[in-house]
Amino acid sequence: MSLLKEFWLFLRVRKKWWLLPIIIVMVLLGTLLVFAQGSALAPFIYTIF
Repeated sequence: MSLLKEFWLFLRVRKKWWLLPIIIVMVLLGTLLVFAQGSALAPFIYTIF
């Protein structure tokens, strides 16, 4: 939880708001890959990348 707090403070102090959408998209794609790894959708998702 402290990592999120430090990241939020970094964004706020240094005005790097453009990093937030990039991080969100990367987390969502990572989550999709982890949850789809064991399902029948895995071959279709891996062909996207």
